[in-house]
Amino acid sequence: MTNNEIISLDHEYIMQTYGRLKIAPVSGRSATMADADGREYIDFTSGIGVNSLGYCDEGWIRAVEEQLGSIQHMSNYFYCDKAGQLAESLVKLSGLKRVFFGNSGAEANEGAIKLARKYSHDKYGEGRATVISLVNSFHGRTITTLAATGQDVFHHYFEPFTEGFKYVPANDIAALEAAIDGSVCAVIAEPIQGEGGVNELDTDYVKALRKLCDERDILLIFDEVQTGIGRTGKFFAFEHFGIKPDILTLAKGLGGGLPIGAFLAGEKTENTLGAGMHGSTFGANPVVCAGAVEVVGRVSKPEFLAEVAKKGEYFCEKLLAAKLSKVVGLRGKGMMIGIQVVGNPKDYLHDCADAGLLVLTAGKDVIRLLPPLTITYAEIDRGLEILTEILK
Repeated sequence: MTNNEIISLDHEYIMQTYGRLKIAPVSGRSATMADADGREYIDFTSGIGVNSLGYCDEGWIRAVEEQLGSIQHMSNYFYCDKAGQLAESLVKLSGLKRVFFGNSGAEANEGAIKLARKYSHDKYGEGRATVISLVNSFHGRTITTLAATGQDVFHHYFEPFTEGFKYVPANDIAALEAAIDGSVCAVIAEPIQGEGGVNELDTDYVKALRKLCDERDILLIFDEVQTGIGRTGKFFAFEHFGIKPDILTLAKGLGGGLPIGAFLAGEKTENTLGAGMHGSTFGANPVVCAGAVEVVGRVSKPEFLAEVAKKGEYFCEKLLAAKLSKVVGLRGKGMMIGIQVVGNPKDYLHDCADAGLLVLTAGKDVIRLLPPLTITYAEIDRGLEILTEILK
């Protein structure tokens, strides 16, 4: 099939909920993708941070194929070896206590909210269920995670939304303290807001947030759906701040391309959810977990993470050296990079695609880069050559 044939099929039979580029990918290696017409693209998006090891990584394929040849699915009535191995790795790397596996970031955040409310209900009774989130945050597209998302643009059409959420500006500890009353059970925050514009939390703010939550027995939930699994040059972004959350959510890059989400519980909440209180038919699927075990085993190595940080610095150095007139600012950590630009970033996205480069946008004026963590320097250079030409 050609690009146009695939696009026509989509337009006829699939709900048109996405603003797609007119590209139909059919193959890829590392950070280079080819469409159905044979045109190649350098991919600075990795499927919005999902293809952490790039396209068709050989070690990841072997791990997935081996599991496919053994057993592809089992119900949650039984025990899965790959899920246990993956959970052990995540617990040891995070310093938290237990894991629940689902299928997406939205599910992970839903589960984290349930966990926080159940903990508070068990300890304090009814009336203490409010969750505070940050303005410009993004936590998912279910009714509850839309309610948790601190962007007005998402709060339309689907009323009534789940109750029990407040929003405060990021990096404003006074505003947060003023919002806390006897109804608050948790604060949910992204260490770096992805969809909201690659906005970083300040270290002093995060430390003050941790202290405030400890003093009030409020649970701190870190949404690392996008920032986790090596994306920022640390395995978890919370490591940059020298603190630890009570609950942690993960997804995107964890599966290396297969759907998985997870929330991790710390000491306070490790035994909060009992049998029958939460579940997922496809959660902890053995094939997906096999892929995730391969991802975690490689990405968590210190030398791998050091290389992610080094590549991120290389990106920024090259962009700064180009002195691009349409670039207002540069921010982010590791290979989660936000380029603040003059004009509509979606115009640049389309120009880049036409020239053979795939990028993302975030917020109102940011080009977002989330390349595969294994991208080569040759691929970086080829992509930056296109990007700098467009941003001159």
